[in-house]
Amino acid sequence: MPLVFDSLVGFTDRVSDKENYQLLDFGEGRKLEQFGTLRLDRPCPGTEALPRSRKELWSSADARFTGLSANAGQWESRSDLPDRWTVRYGACRLELKRCESGHVGVFAEQAENWPWLADKIRADRGPMRVLNLFAYTGGSTLACAAVGAEVTHVDAAKNVVAWARRNAELSGLRDAPIRWIAEDAVKFARREVKRGARYDAVILDPPSYGHGPRGEVWRLSLHLPRLLSACAQLTAAACRFVLLTCHTPGYGATRLEAMVRAAFDECSQGRFTSQSMMLRTAEGRALPGGIAVRWERHSP
Repeated sequence: MPLVFDSLVGFTDRVSDKENYQLLDFGEGRKLEQFGTLRLDRPCPGTEALPRSRKELWSSADARFTGLSANAGQWESRSDLPDRWTVRYGACRLELKRCESGHVGVFAEQAENWPWLADKIRADRGPMRVLNLFAYTGGSTLACAAVGAEVTHVDAAKNVVAWARRNAELSGLRDAPIRWIAEDAVKFARREVKRGARYDAVILDPPSYGHGPRGEVWRLSLHLPRLLSACAQLTAAACRFVLLTCHTPGYGATRLEAMVRAAFDECSQGRFTSQSMMLRTAEGRALPGGIAVRWERHSP
């Protein structure tokens, strides 16, 4: 199911809720995306050597992000653009905004994982407790909660956790069994192990580098194996699925799958479907958006 965009504040005369997310073009280090009728021109590392196929479209961008550093920059846009708007995915709604990092609050390539998560939960015969680490604005959390899962949503940034809670309210999931945690993922997982907590499934979308709320340093190459080990302890002998997504160069599907196999003993009792996440233009040009490693236990 594609992302479907609701009305944009200030653009109710321009947008239809039937208009979807579109990757319009990419190349020369950037990508041009359309959210409803709002077109955004943003950096896209890895496409520097690629040509653009629809050069005539780029001048129609409503806003363009220019990075000043690896983590901050500025938007150049028309003065009448809305600060916030919402997108719809099934029954779930996500609030978007133009952030100083260049992000908008949703990674469109992740949407292909959400129906898989919902299908795994629906097919299960009992209640399911899901641990979602590096959970961002809650797309995966909402996909799970909307079909009845109990979710622990963990992200290091308090403002991002608050953003995810707003998304839950917009989605009619304010009273869903979601536990909202602003904490370093590694510290939280280790503390849960000490508490004897138990989960049935794990979702992880770790960055290459990052910092926790108290200055904790995250480095994927160093900390991901340890975190997977902690997650395996939290789901020991009862894990029903694992979803690991990653955007770190050098970490392909084979390498990431091997890391999951090394951490979770029950991997021999299920199957992997590991692949690149893709966004495609209307012409079929494919833009890789990271790797998704999915493991699911064999049905009884």
